[in-house]
Amino acid sequence: ETDIHRWTAYIKGPKGSPYQGGRWKLQIICPPTYPLVPPQVVMQTKCFHPNIDFKTGAVCIDILREGWTPAWSLHFVCVALTSLLDSPNPDSPLNCDAGNLIRSGDLRGFRSMAKMYTEEYAKDEEDVSRESNF
Repeated sequence: ETDIHRWTAYIKGPKGSPYQGGRWKLQIICPPTYPLVPPQVVMQTKCFHPNIDFKTGAVCIDILREGWTPAWSLHFVCVALTSLLDSPNPDSPLNCDAGNLIRSGDLRGFRSMAKMYTEEYAKDEEDVSRESNF
């Protein structure tokens, strides 16, 4: 069945970040009132990041809540999530372990864990050049 309210997108880890070389699958659900209300986004590929719940894939980013505006597109959401990978917000953590590493100043530890989980769960081994990539 085709459901125009459910989308799948893939984002790649930003270069120079501990997520470089990774690819994350996103499930995007647009409610019937979209674009007046934001879509729900779940990261289906596991990710060690303070603003992403490791177990559920829930994403904590203001544009998917009170910061949403109907002018933004699903493409913009994917770009914002890619940017979030490069610029985590440790003050609003869904993953307290990741947030605590950054807040305590242990950036080396955080980067090491993020890279390890990227290699374990999100290694981009298939050719995605023909897929839409944000």
